Amino acid sequence: QVQLVESGGGLVQAGGSLRLSCAASGRTFSNDAMGWFRQAPGKEREFVAAISRSGSMRYYVDSVKGRFTISRVNAKNTANLQMNSLKPEDTAVYYCAASQATWSEVVTGNFARWGQGTQVTVSS
Repeated sequence: QVQLVESGGGLVQAGGSLRLSCAASGRTFSNDAMGWFRQAPGKEREFVAAISRSGSMRYYVDSVKGRFTISRVNAKNTANLQMNSLKPEDTAVYYCAASQATWSEVVTGNFARWGQGTQVTVSS
């Protein structure tokens, strides 16, 4: 069973940056597409970004395009989310997720395994 542990959340002012990391264990990391979701208080979980198994393909929700960058280092079993130009509306708990689905399914948010989340708070 894969385990996912997020880190890197915190409090930042609007316009600032944070880098989230996700450490994976329990299965071959390169067999899974990886993604990031977020959930703000009172709202449904939102699919934010995904990266393919090799790292050659990426997906972003429109609201973060040009500001967020997803990456992975298969040799280190790590996925990252670099978040720049942060806005107060980016405030949420951010979750790392893993998927064995095809890429066409991954970009619809088809993920089966989740971390516990890390809080990101952006002050205005």
